Amino acid sequence: MRISVRARSNLSGKDYKMILCCGEALIDMIPEPTGSGQHGYVPHCGGAIYNTAIALGRLGLSTGMLTGLSNDLFGQQLTRGLRESHVATRLIIKSDRPTTLAFVQLNNGQATYQFFDENSAGRMLSAADFPALPDAISALYFGGISLACEPAAEAYLTFAQRHAATRAIMLDPNIRAGFISDEPRYRARLAKMVALSDVLKVSDEDLDWIDPSTGSTEAKARALMTAGPSAVIVTRGREGALGFLKTGETAEAPAQAVQVVDTVGAGDTFNAGIMANLSENGLLTKDALSELTVDALHQALGFAAKVAAVTVSRAGANPPWAYEMEKEPA
Repeated sequence: MRISVRARSNLSGKDYKMILCCGEALIDMIPEPTGSGQHGYVPHCGGAIYNTAIALGRLGLSTGMLTGLSNDLFGQQLTRGLRESHVATRLIIKSDRPTTLAFVQLNNGQATYQFFDENSAGRMLSAADFPALPDAISALYFGGISLACEPAAEAYLTFAQRHAATRAIMLDPNIRAGFISDEPRYRARLAKMVALSDVLKVSDEDLDWIDPSTGSTEAKARALMTAGPSAVIVTRGREGALGFLKTGETAEAPAQAVQVVDTVGAGDTFNAGIMANLSENGLLTKDALSELTVDALHQALGFAAKVAAVTVSRAGANPPWAYEMEKEPA
């Protein structure tokens, strides 16, 4: 598949449809050596939903982001990053609250995180803060820690409930257990989001957290499908991805063979690849997704794997641009 370079940054056009990514944007503070020999921290834009928005914008899809951003210097950095990747920012909710910061510590190559998120611009959103949606927006994307951290988590659920009847919804919970302070409440919220979604993407680890039974991957995925999604996609790292449809059919795509530098942002870019392929083929609508064929799902999985492979082949969450994918074989 070739993605055309045709990103637009306004929300007023009627000749195209936009994907709106709804959720967290934060700053990853990454340790790097300084001239003194001590480690300093360098701010990098991040957050699962932010990364997916960046990937969609770079692929040439009409993309916007809905999140809470601070007016501080980190919020300005996040805004610049979106605009540089052709992501519309008009629906972002600005405030003077601080930006969420994630300080990364590396021990023997393993990363651990310490988050500073109290009273942040992203976390303190309420349903009343959310704007009306322009008609140009035809699909919504949710997930990440924004569905775990209240009060914003409840606001995103309310927003999804408000628009699920008229917009296609893709969900990737991207579960981070450390953010879940009230597991029963989170599970109840997640179940409502799954029921609203048209496409549900989970990693195999997410799937086992949601359903800790000894059932097979397919059995667990199809059990989730009964709640509402037209398609459930399960990513399995080096083993590739599986896609399940209500028809009983299954699609599969292997992981691409590349030299892995790191896996930061791989899943987020994969999600962008799914939505980009479906959108380019006119399938990212509620009606089209309800009748999605196994061939179309297979094609979307394959393209998503190729896009994610570019991201893992270089450092950080650095998804490819459309021109880079045009160099890839179809």
